[in-house]
Amino acid sequence: MQYTTPEKMGIRSENILDFLKFIEETHLPIHNVIIMRHGEIVFENYWKPFHKDTLHRMYSVTKSFVSLAMGFLEQDGMIDLDAPISKYFPEESKYADTEYMKKQTIRQMLKMSTAKPFIDWFTARTDDRVRLYFQNDRTESRPAGTIFDYDSHGSFVMGSLIERITGKELLTYLREKFLDRIGFSKEAYMLKCPGGHSWSDSALVCKPSDLLKASMFVMNGGVIDGEQVLNAEYIEKATGKQVETQLAEWKYADGFGYGYQFWRTLDNSYFMNGMGSQYAVNIPDKDMIFVINGDTQGNASACDLIMSNFFNMIVRKAADESLPEDADAQKALADYADSLSLFAVKGAKTSPWAERINGKEFEMNKNPMGISKLRIELAENSGKLFYTNEQGDKEITFGLSENAFCDFPQDGYSGLVGSEKGDSRYPCAASAYWFENQLMIKVQIIGEYLGNLNITIGFTPDDEVGVFMIKSAEDFLNEYQGFAGGKMIK
Repeated sequence: MQYTTPEKMGIRSENILDFLKFIEETHLPIHNVIIMRHGEIVFENYWKPFHKDTLHRMYSVTKSFVSLAMGFLEQDGMIDLDAPISKYFPEESKYADTEYMKKQTIRQMLKMSTAKPFIDWFTARTDDRVRLYFQNDRTESRPAGTIFDYDSHGSFVMGSLIERITGKELLTYLREKFLDRIGFSKEAYMLKCPGGHSWSDSALVCKPSDLLKASMFVMNGGVIDGEQVLNAEYIEKATGKQVETQLAEWKYADGFGYGYQFWRTLDNSYFMNGMGSQYAVNIPDKDMIFVINGDTQGNASACDLIMSNFFNMIVRKAADESLPEDADAQKALADYADSLSLFAVKGAKTSPWAERINGKEFEMNKNPMGISKLRIELAENSGKLFYTNEQGDKEITFGLSENAFCDFPQDGYSGLVGSEKGDSRYPCAASAYWFENQLMIKVQIIGEYLGNLNITIGFTPDDEVGVFMIKSAEDFLNEYQGFAGGKMIK
């Protein structure tokens, strides 16, 4: 891919700098940003320790890849989008308990206009997620095609259908159809679901630059090197508005409608949209692509903040012609970007309470986390949280106003197969600061599963401790939620 200066493509370096400063000032845990215009990259940056070769979990961006695979299947005459999904799953669909579900078509599934709200497959702990989709026993139902209702499970079933028809794993099929031709990373992979199916609604793991390449393919209308690889009509429908998303709650950045597993957004644009701010945004009217990844889970405003400010600061200020080069602004942007590292909570590194509680052990009352003992050991710029829970003795290393990196100590979380018990620990970054009698700790899980945990520990003059933990993560960190109290052991 070609690189150039922002000014050459009509974008002021100072506007990109303003956007980066906004991200930092808003405390958004972003991992990377890429901006392309007119087919050339004008800005690319990674927050340390992330880098250009980091394989990043893309969550529901994966759904857009399912849509593209469906387009190829239809183009090759291997599927009828207006056929009921039950036609392709005759055994599994026997479990469907309503005619609405049995009549539901693939096209209706592409539009997230399905017959039932999906059920939580993590809670169900099923051995076959496809069968579970049709076993849905929720009583709420409606004719498919009438209402938009985000159906992640339906996207997974479509991915499984692609694998059933082609006899190939979803990512393998997509590689053969177009990914290899656009230089998609050989190292990219997809996690699995129970039953052996690809986790096709949430678990593509690839480089951020891979999203850029896939977005270019879509922006170019399915053309590669002058060849129409995927028909433009399907891409137009997939990225156009097929159903209304403004329902009971007013929505902003993702409230402009939905296509076939693509979201509509501001200024006649559309995007691949994944949990935690995994976005690949195509802006046709400006011939611009914006890729951003991070973990903003727990921040309900993140999407609106990122999208509105990117459009206001960069997209809407972009000129139609080149601007004069600005070496000083370009250097200021490069220097600031190079200084960026993964978000860490910041504040006082010590407190009058630090010496009082350092190394002291607290016996905890019965609590939802199952923590029986707790101890904090503090050094000049770091500390360790020691605790005992139902698995045994645990330890988290944290930096004071900076990140420390370690493996999160809980065992048994999922590995390559979602919802199934794994045998490896997740890498994490942890930072902390003091506010009077409170030690605030933030843990960020930064591997192929992303999530975050906020821990507040407060102390009293009577040598008591109060603890509050709250997590934002999908199907893990469940043991770290709730309140606890305890007393220092003399």
